[in-house]
Amino acid sequence: MAITAADVNKLRQETGAGMMDCKKALTEADGDFEKAKEILRKQGQKIADKRADNTTAEGIVLAQVNAEGNNGKIIALACETEPVSKVADFQNLANAVIESAVSTNADSKEALLATAQADGRTLQEHITDLMGKIGEKIDVVAYENVSAEKVVSYIHSNGKLGVLVAMTNTNGADVAEVGRDVAMQVAAMKPLALDKDGVDATVVEREIEIGKEQARAEGKPEAMLEKIALGKLNKFYKDNTLLNQEFVKDSSLTIAQLLDKTSKGLTITSFKRVAIG
Repeated sequence: MAITAADVNKLRQETGAGMMDCKKALTEADGDFEKAKEILRKQGQKIADKRADNTTAEGIVLAQVNAEGNNGKIIALACETEPVSKVADFQNLANAVIESAVSTNADSKEALLATAQADGRTLQEHITDLMGKIGEKIDVVAYENVSAEKVVSYIHSNGKLGVLVAMTNTNGADVAEVGRDVAMQVAAMKPLALDKDGVDATVVEREIEIGKEQARAEGKPEAMLEKIALGKLNKFYKDNTLLNQEFVKDSSLTIAQLLDKTSKGLTITSFKRVAIG
């Protein structure tokens, strides 16, 4: 069966695949459009399998908070190279991912990837198809879904870093500005946890041992090592837990004090920081 330019263009419009790939698929399928589409999908899967171990250090982070302000979602769609992250098909796919997250309220990355799109295929199938078209590994490397009395989002100017901050005890105050300030603090200062109780026990043990070794190297008495290490641990908590960090815009305040100053009792219940690269 002769494959016409119109046939190739039609398949390209329906799949988004390149002209040559469409022509090859139609030729292999002897002009059968459905078979040609399946050939293109298999091509995407082959690329996905081949590049499964490749590093995805570029991409887009998107966040969306609902109209009520009590639920936020953030996703990171990653690829291998920066030029791919700029193309319309990749950006459209990222928008489809966040829209699917919002419309389905998926409770996990796996559930999100399994959501059906307008054409009946899953989000994962659309990702695989785009891999076949572009020739790079593409993956949803992060998905967070946060609910609270007030949720605020922040996306950094490079589009590769985003934060959700969940707040409670707002007492009716407008906390959007302070929420954004805290989100920017999270983006810049990379806290490990909300407060010291959230720091993993293995991290605490490691920091105590490091503190002891530092004191020992400074010639401190063995009997004083534990006390000195615990003092260093408190400094670690101040630097690495959000509520105890100094506010970057006003070092006279900790984040906990900033919140309480904004609205008595206002606090953070959780935060999510998502970054690519």
